[in-house]
Amino acid sequence: MEFDFNAFILNPFLLMFAAVFTGLLIGKISIGKFKLGISGALFSGLLIGKYAYGYAIALESSDCAAAGNIVAAGLASKDFFQMFLILFVAAVGLLASRDMGAVLKKYGLKFIALGIAITFAGALTAYGAFVFGNVENTYEMTGLYTGALTSSPGFAAAVETAGDKAMREAEEYDSMSNEEKALLLLQLDPAGNLTPENTPGLSEGQKARLVEIAESGVGVGNAIAYPFGVLIVILSMNAIPVILKMDMEEEKRIFESEMAKMKKTAASKEIESKTFDLPAFALVCLTGYGIGKIAVPVGDFGVFSLGATGGVLIVALMLGYMGKIGPFCFRMDSLVLGVVRQLSLAFFLSIVGLRNGYAVFEALGESGAALAFSALLVGVLPVMTGCLIGRYAFKINWIMLSGAICGGMTSTPGLGAAIDATKSDNPAAGYGATYPFALMGMVLFTIFLNAA
Repeated sequence: MEFDFNAFILNPFLLMFAAVFTGLLIGKISIGKFKLGISGALFSGLLIGKYAYGYAIALESSDCAAAGNIVAAGLASKDFFQMFLILFVAAVGLLASRDMGAVLKKYGLKFIALGIAITFAGALTAYGAFVFGNVENTYEMTGLYTGALTSSPGFAAAVETAGDKAMREAEEYDSMSNEEKALLLLQLDPAGNLTPENTPGLSEGQKARLVEIAESGVGVGNAIAYPFGVLIVILSMNAIPVILKMDMEEEKRIFESEMAKMKKTAASKEIESKTFDLPAFALVCLTGYGIGKIAVPVGDFGVFSLGATGGVLIVALMLGYMGKIGPFCFRMDSLVLGVVRQLSLAFFLSIVGLRNGYAVFEALGESGAALAFSALLVGVLPVMTGCLIGRYAFKINWIMLSGAICGGMTSTPGLGAAIDATKSDNPAAGYGATYPFALMGMVLFTIFLNAA
């Protein structure tokens, strides 16, 4: 049997394992007090993704089956991405669930304010990029916004509202002024061959094409901005404590002291934990995924849903806090859950890198440089806003605040970086408490931006 080198080198399992292995080695490198830790898997994935995808594209023209499959799947299937994401958020939710009641009691209103402030800062920055010409249209702007804040539910809302807006404009074509018609026709034909004079009305095909263009614009903005958003939030979780010269042990002591005081005021029943309850863990994933897929209509604002990440995390926090239901025990050994968390996060980050590596380096070229720069700004300013408000206005310790900032960004990779940087699972409680309010802000601001 002849050895197929191309099929071997482009095998998604080989690429994922290579990205995880080399990424963890990179993560061990320290520069002063700064090191990437498990987030190194993302950077390794980006580099491997760039060259592997480029190699596959070069081979695709020669009818190489392996190359065609890998290009279509984006190096690693999105199904892998979703599975490891669900396992990660289920593990961190169960790990952080014991303190959830005390966290909400102490920080509840502050987390609501942070969720809204962070998403608003991102929306305002994205709008600024549109006004100053770094972004071509409102569709790219909303894609930029949702990508830089790494929000999959926000992206879904952006695609839906962009399509609705495009169809609404297409239906109103007959009543538009000639100037408005000309602008709309330029989307269909940038060469300018279509004019209001030779196009008195739009065909159904042209209307459908306008919807495709709108949704594609959102996709382009999101695809370019997403990896930069991931990079920003991961680097921030590692760099902010170093820049602000935080004593992480002191931050942990403050957090534990606050939690101890809150727990004294609330009687809680001790529940014996199990080493690992696989049926209970699967129930968390199953229930959370189902809840996350529920779409609630909110009138003119489209629909609201938690998505897989939000649904699984919130269910894990709730069931973990309850502890036990019938034969299912949701209090599990932290070491075992820690292994699940570490393993799933490493693969999740590597897949993000593999799937986006080629696009990131392409975006750094001349054509996407302005959009990439805007994505960096849209990622940085919300993090700075959350840090300044949370640290100096609300006086929240960094253990909670790091998770809350990532929750405000709806950034699961950021949560992983926060957990790794603080050497604590407790940021997940701040993430879970802030996430729903940030998600509402993301959806609302996305709709407002699309209407701009």
